[in-house]
Amino acid sequence: MTTAALDRIRELHDEWARVAEAMPASAFGEPSALPGWTRAHLLTHLARNADALGNLLTWAETGVERSMYGPGNARDDDIEAGAGRAPAEIVADLVASGKRLTDHAARLSDDAWSAPVRHRHGGQLTGADVLTLRLSETTIHLADLDAGHDLDSATALLGGHLEAVVGTLIRMCPRPLPSFRISDGVRTWPLGEGGDLVTGTPGTVLAWLTGRGGSSALSGPVPEMAPLI
Repeated sequence: MTTAALDRIRELHDEWARVAEAMPASAFGEPSALPGWTRAHLLTHLARNADALGNLLTWAETGVERSMYGPGNARDDDIEAGAGRAPAEIVADLVASGKRLTDHAARLSDDAWSAPVRHRHGGQLTGADVLTLRLSETTIHLADLDAGHDLDSATALLGGHLEAVVGTLIRMCPRPLPSFRISDGVRTWPLGEGGDLVTGTPGTVLAWLTGRGGSSALSGPVPEMAPLI
């Protein structure tokens, strides 16, 4: 699983680099699809997320606790500061941080993939879950960048790893979920105690679960539910 996940992460990193390098300098300061963030903010976030997940891999590798981000507002402060850089510097950081993460992951021992770590919100993870989180970040935010991808095309790049991504988002949700099942026509995920079936395409399922799309694109008795993230 880890080899396949790493290969897909590298492909997604390559797509991010292609999209970012093709953007004119003026586009970096334009709004992303995330309220309050420009594309420069989002690109910086993706770079810092790579470093943060690298911290979790170090924790899994050594057994010594290492948090994703610094204390207090360090995460937000780093993103805000990084968003003010020149576009070329932002892109170079995006590429370099992604490579650091995949190179680090490629060196990990088998034991590290099952070692326990914690997400910044306190959720329990394993080393292998760290790769799933990176797949989630690089897929969902590729649509958020609003630079040529929507969640249908971004999810197509994710391929068969959608099952793990959605499953991990459900498992990490800190609140009780309504009981139903949701399917993309190939895979079905139970939420709560399971129950009625809601269906859609891979892109519309992921969009609705993450608060990036409405229920009108889904079929079945869609429940009221706050986004998973």
